[in-house]
Amino acid sequence: MSTNEELTKYIRQFKIMSDEEACELSACFKEVRVKKKQFIVQPDFTAKCRNFIIKGAMRAYVIGEKGEEHTILLGIENWWITDYDSYINQQPASMFVVAIEDCTLMQLPYEKEQELKRSNHKYETFFRIRAEMGHAFQQQRLISNLTLSAEERYNSFCENYPLLVQRVPQYALASYLGMSTEFLSRIRSKNRKKLS
Repeated sequence: MSTNEELTKYIRQFKIMSDEEACELSACFKEVRVKKKQFIVQPDFTAKCRNFIIKGAMRAYVIGEKGEEHTILLGIENWWITDYDSYINQQPASMFVVAIEDCTLMQLPYEKEQELKRSNHKYETFFRIRAEMGHAFQQQRLISNLTLSAEERYNSFCENYPLLVQRVPQYALASYLGMSTEFLSRIRSKNRKKLS
């Protein structure tokens, strides 16, 4: 299956548009291959594209004033990633977005997305639904960070995203879950002892 067909299949699952419209939308994306450790967004440069991950894993993070990295977003196949504040407002980015594996992405330029939304309300609906899903996910993550212990956050993440846990480096996962790498190691060690 080609990358365009994979994207079309993903778009069709929302049942918003005809097969022809889904193909037209996916044809507006450009396939890009990104090597592990390659950045697609960096601070002070405007994020020009929305990225759909066909293959691989990515991470978006910011750097604190003491030089510590804070993971904001993670992404694997069939997930979207960019610096959304930069992309939506077409202003300089505040995040780094980097490949943590070799990746194949489908990129949609900002101007093309605006053109598509103007041309067909179904495209507008598709991107609105994607934005709403992203907003709901971020709200769940915020509530989890405020109400669950570090161990509960980790166990919940493992239960909901088992593939991601295996592929994301421990330092990035710890940062995403709001804990130190050492603390995450202790939780993992404790969980292994429970299983043995």
